[in-house]
Amino acid sequence: MKIFAFDFSGPAHLSAGLWRHPKDRGAEYNNVEFWVEYARLLEDACFDGIFFADNIGYHDVYKGSVDEALRDAAQIPANDPAYLIPAMAAATKKLGFGVTTSTAYEQPYTVARKFSTLDHLTKGRVGWNVVTSYSESAAQNHGAGEQRSHDDRYTRAEEFIDVCLKLWEGSWEDDAVVRDAAGGTYADPAKVHAIAHSGPSFTVPGIHLCEPSPQRTPVIFQAGGSSRGIALAANTAEAVFMNSTTKSGLKKWVDTLRAAAVVAGRRPESIAVLQMVTVISAATDEEAQAKYEDYLSYVSYEGAMARYSGWAGLDMSTLDPDVPLADVKTSGTQTMLDVFTKMDPDKVWTPRAIAEYIGIGGTSPVIVGGPETCANELESWVRETGISGFNIAHAVKYQDIKDFTEFVVPELQNRGAMRTDGGASTLREKLFGAGNALLPSDHPGSSHGIAYQLTVS
Repeated sequence: MKIFAFDFSGPAHLSAGLWRHPKDRGAEYNNVEFWVEYARLLEDACFDGIFFADNIGYHDVYKGSVDEALRDAAQIPANDPAYLIPAMAAATKKLGFGVTTSTAYEQPYTVARKFSTLDHLTKGRVGWNVVTSYSESAAQNHGAGEQRSHDDRYTRAEEFIDVCLKLWEGSWEDDAVVRDAAGGTYADPAKVHAIAHSGPSFTVPGIHLCEPSPQRTPVIFQAGGSSRGIALAANTAEAVFMNSTTKSGLKKWVDTLRAAAVVAGRRPESIAVLQMVTVISAATDEEAQAKYEDYLSYVSYEGAMARYSGWAGLDMSTLDPDVPLADVKTSGTQTMLDVFTKMDPDKVWTPRAIAEYIGIGGTSPVIVGGPETCANELESWVRETGISGFNIAHAVKYQDIKDFTEFVVPELQNRGAMRTDGGASTLREKLFGAGNALLPSDHPGSSHGIAYQLTVS
């Protein structure tokens, strides 16, 4: 199974109130030494990579203010994770990096340059997690006024990705850089091509700023769960980050995605699937359960509601904490609202029940136990759903991942369920095997290769 740590370049991520735990190291998020130590921990434990979430807005829906989010560090403050990658890459040799960047307010020309640079500096170990952004605060502070509609955001994302693929795959030929000192030519102009893109959202007539990187195109991650999100993933994603609360629900999601990939002309196995899960582990089941119960004592209702209100686009302070949640529509992340009302039809979900559920690990499943219990459960998720592996989230920053490396990793390795070495050199090869550093032929980005260059030049 593929194993990634799931984190955030800030003091706290999904769990509410746990930043107060004495073993939490979230306060060190501003120190590059902390992230270098983290990277070495993951590489030594043979993790495939670390996946960084990001949020270019903030949670200001709850009580109509950002105050409760600030009090609980609910994904704020938030640094740009891209700047961590070169330092973490320099301290490791094989660890991969998934970096979230939104298509909502940046320009594809700039994003293509950023990821080419990261791919060069990591020697091919980077992936781009494509998100469309959902918060009104992001729209307002980026000068866009109101947030675009859900479908409009995905229409923009489709063209955004297309432009990036043209720049990565169709601008510089493999042998464009000749470094001919005697002839005075660094790059052969005849082998560098303008992409001549003109579309509804973007006009990019020229050439890419960067020479081809080891992977050319970073591994493309995507995390949308809506019908538009699944369609985008089926057409362009190589790895999809899922967050299902049940195995049966996850299997349906995986099957739907891979069937859509076939319709798009791709092989179903060309898309890896990573499920988010929070693991609380220890030497024994009893010790892990005691740790979990200790964690529960730190959960903040206000912090959980600040997060959930932002995710769902619904001010939960307008609802009685103990009255069942109404089935309402929202312009925010509809998946976040539906997840509870649809997860268990027999359960009455109130705001308080939701806060208790998401207080540790957000909306992810939580596995609590010793090595065998955790390994059994992780293997069952893979076996019953067809996923490729996991994004491992935490309640207590750094400590829970460290515990996972100490207690669960050796058990998985002993079973042959997890790699015992650093694996392949590039991120794409880690996911799809040695010799697969570049986009496969069935990916639509491959159509922007040499034939594309010759038609637009």
